[in-house]
Amino acid sequence: MKITIKWPVLAALVLSAATISFAQPFSLPKLPYDYVALEPHIDKETMEIHHSRHHAAYVNNLNKAVTGTAAEKLTMEDLLLTAGRRGDAIRNNGGGHYNHTLFWEILSPKALKAPQGALMQAITAQYGSVDSVKTLLNQAAGTRFGSGWAWLIVTTDKKLLVCSSGNQDNPIMDVSKERGIPILGIDVWEHAYYLKYQNKRGDYLGAIWNVLDWTVVGAKYNAALSDPLLKRIEKDAWTALKDFHMVMSQTFHPAEEGNLQPIRERSSEMMLKATVLRNSPVPASFDSPEIRKAIGNLAIGSMDLNKAVRKKAKDAVLKAKLTALHDTFHIIQGLCSH
Repeated sequence: MKITIKWPVLAALVLSAATISFAQPFSLPKLPYDYVALEPHIDKETMEIHHSRHHAAYVNNLNKAVTGTAAEKLTMEDLLLTAGRRGDAIRNNGGGHYNHTLFWEILSPKALKAPQGALMQAITAQYGSVDSVKTLLNQAAGTRFGSGWAWLIVTTDKKLLVCSSGNQDNPIMDVSKERGIPILGIDVWEHAYYLKYQNKRGDYLGAIWNVLDWTVVGAKYNAALSDPLLKRIEKDAWTALKDFHMVMSQTFHPAEEGNLQPIRERSSEMMLKATVLRNSPVPASFDSPEIRKAIGNLAIGSMDLNKAVRKKAKDAVLKAKLTALHDTFHIIQGLCSH
């Protein structure tokens, strides 16, 4: 039986297949308001250029950077947490996409001008008043040299913190000094304000509070307190554990392939990293007797391995000791995941 497919149907099928084939992992979010809605505080032309050109460029360039790579299947959180190891294209454009998406969400033509509920209580407890937080944010934004952002974040110990970052970095990233989940971000790139305010960044910072919606910021605060991302950031910021992991990875995997030379060359470095880990503070979320015991075993095992290397032990002996050490390390990793 001959099946005839009419041209409009065939065209639709081809278009559908093409859309699936070339689907991009990230997309430009639609604004919940018109470009003109934030006037006179932020003008229509700035909003249109900022969203449809600048933000769109970050999305397009991010998709180009990840397409065809292992990063293509990663979430935005994964990309940001490892931004420092993924090159400038992902770091800058991933940050640009995340930062601007947050920025559009916290702006509104019908903005609630003051926080309420749990966020208000937290601000009052830490800073005394909302005006104090606004002053700190304006200082962070006004003193940020060149382009960047000012942030109000929830830290890994569930406190509030005002900070700033350069370019399109943000506090989720592994490259940032202050870490946490942003709940409020103020864009101080010139493209955010220059058409209306020219070089008067202070005027822009004064105006933006008229359209910054504390309802959304409050909702983001509540969500951040229970977001698993906080623990991921806390673990990622545990530098001593990351440093040990790096040496372990760079020596254990060659040993699996029969190459024991890396561990023979770096056993003393591994011992040092394990000692630093044992002597460094354990992040609050992971501080348990089980983890402290495993860290102690890691230090003891590293010293034993280093002693075997100095005595020129056979490869089989070193591999067995390194494997045992690797297993101990993964006990820590597993406990941190619970």
